[in-house]
Amino acid sequence: MGDSGVGEDPAAVARTVLLDKLSGQPRTRAELADVLAEREIPDEVADEVLDRFTDVGLIDDAAFANAWVESRHRGRGLGKRALAQELRRRGVDDELAKDALEELEPEQEEETARTLVRRKLRSMRSLDRQVAMRRLLGMLARKGYSGGMAMSIVKQELDASHDEFPLLDPSGLEPE
Repeated sequence: MGDSGVGEDPAAVARTVLLDKLSGQPRTRAELADVLAEREIPDEVADEVLDRFTDVGLIDDAAFANAWVESRHRGRGLGKRALAQELRRRGVDDELAKDALEELEPEQEEETARTLVRRKLRSMRSLDRQVAMRRLLGMLARKGYSGGMAMSIVKQELDASHDEFPLLDPSGLEPE
């Protein structure tokens, strides 16, 4: 037989490939199905092995989605919209994604957005208020926060930080 792999049991190959992929980091069922397709494992064999791995808990898209939301929100400060897009890209079912995102409390999401704004404000001392507001709103939009939440947090934080970091208004005068 040699190293060509010809004649090897495709299910055994599929199991080895999956175990190898899962040893590095958790993966979604869709990602693993793609890997098996690249290795030319027949679909029906792949489905059977993926089902078996799911049954024994080695593949758990719900747990993956929960862990992903927690780590990406905490680590990168991503809001629900961005997290939903990332989960979709990784092939997580919309219902599982929705459940995972519901675990993220609105207060927690708001607090993270507020922290991001405060951090960014420190480097904006010399900017006029409109420019600062635009940049802060842009940053929160890119990180997946809704426009309404972003606007209210940015306004509050700009007002709250005014004594410490007075920003110029467009006329060049400090706001009252």
